[in-house]
Amino acid sequence: MNAPVLRRLPAVLVVDDELRSQEALRRTLEEDFEVFCASSAAEGWEILEMEEATAGVRVVLCDQRMPGTTGVQFLKEVRQRWPDIVRIILSGYSDAEDIISGVNEAGIWQYLLKPWQPEQLLLTLQRAAELWRLQQENQRLSLDLRTAEPALRRRVDSKQEKLRSTFGLAGLVRAPGSPIEPVCDLVARIAPYDLSVMVTGESGTGKEMVARAIHYESSRADKPFITENCGAVPDTLLESELFGYKRGAFTGAVDDRIGLFQQADGGTLFLDEIGETSPAFQVKLLRVLQEGEFRPLGSNKSVSVDVRVIAATNRDLEADVRTGRFREDLYYRLATIPVHVPPLRQRPMDLPLLAGRLLEQSCAALGKPVRGFAEATLARLAAYAWPGNVRELQNEILRLVALADGELLDPELLSPRLLHGPATPLPASDEWTDGLSGNLRQRMDQLERRVLLAAMQRHQGNKSRAANELGLSRVGLRAKLARHGFTEA
Repeated sequence: MNAPVLRRLPAVLVVDDELRSQEALRRTLEEDFEVFCASSAAEGWEILEMEEATAGVRVVLCDQRMPGTTGVQFLKEVRQRWPDIVRIILSGYSDAEDIISGVNEAGIWQYLLKPWQPEQLLLTLQRAAELWRLQQENQRLSLDLRTAEPALRRRVDSKQEKLRSTFGLAGLVRAPGSPIEPVCDLVARIAPYDLSVMVTGESGTGKEMVARAIHYESSRADKPFITENCGAVPDTLLESELFGYKRGAFTGAVDDRIGLFQQADGGTLFLDEIGETSPAFQVKLLRVLQEGEFRPLGSNKSVSVDVRVIAATNRDLEADVRTGRFREDLYYRLATIPVHVPPLRQRPMDLPLLAGRLLEQSCAALGKPVRGFAEATLARLAAYAWPGNVRELQNEILRLVALADGELLDPELLSPRLLHGPATPLPASDEWTDGLSGNLRQRMDQLERRVLLAAMQRHQGNKSRAANELGLSRVGLRAKLARHGFTEA
């Protein structure tokens, strides 16, 4: 009997009934993947069954519109038979509603919009193949954990930490065209450098998740990530929490305590709600940031630390600086790189994916096997304004899972505020969308042109500053300007 052929490249199955599109996808992927192509769902199914005996396909990339069935329906069937295969769908804007309604049942990991960009497509497929590999490794580690000796258990914990660090940036859930995409691009660019970062945004938008992504995408990923909510602790306690103290430093200090700065040595310290601290405490924090050392309370010796500080606030700190409530020198020390996280109401395209991710987490936390959302439930979630942002969405889905009796989350389980309309009604008209015409793709192009024009006007034609604001490279900005007919002066 012939020995099996060892596959050197991960395999991907492309299902697309348009042969030109199929060939373009093959050419883009063939250097990094072994590419199998199918012109129909039936042909794709035959390839999967053939490949099953030889460890097979890791990723399926499927077009939404095909004769006889949709991409979503095909991926539902793939999930039932081969749940470990990572499923990606390719579609146009007009297919978004069909995909959203089936995203949970099909277990779609990502969807890409046409026309796709080769670099984005290849990067997405590479991440999908890596996700498949890590899922297999995680399953093996889980099995090992049940029987491992303590020494092996420590090695397994280390590998699981590596798994978390690998997907630090991927933990920021977003759809193509999301306002979070420029944030992710900025995180990827600044993470390798030990610069202080100020993350701003409304409460509940996920500022801590952005901070974690910066940490886990950096060279400090194998070191501690320590958090402190500065707004929840009085100044006197905050100082002892951050800097530590010696025994006898104050009443009740019966033992030495190592502060959070020292615990985070080599890693990252995340200071949430930094805007709530007093000017007196801000002076002490500024000294640590400038000199890289501090004195624990009650000690006469300084302790040196190597810590990257990421701060976050939902306040307008620039206004606080003008009124004297926040020190200007500390603000500029903390805000070397500002990162703004948009509210959930500005990210409607992300809501189905976020809801799906939070549903998985809620089911795991509560131990309830809920399959997904009823279509009407997902529609109500999309219609709500989410003043509490992602945190409010997370709490709502926890509630739904806790109350659910069946496999689907029905709309009658929703909180009254969601059933009876948005808590913060969305405006019926907005100056940015007034006058847009045509189909969704055409309106998105018109809106992009307005955003580009406004950014260039704000920065008086300076492309570098406009590109930085929009999370683009200078070359990328010039390409977009050219596409929309803006000519060089």
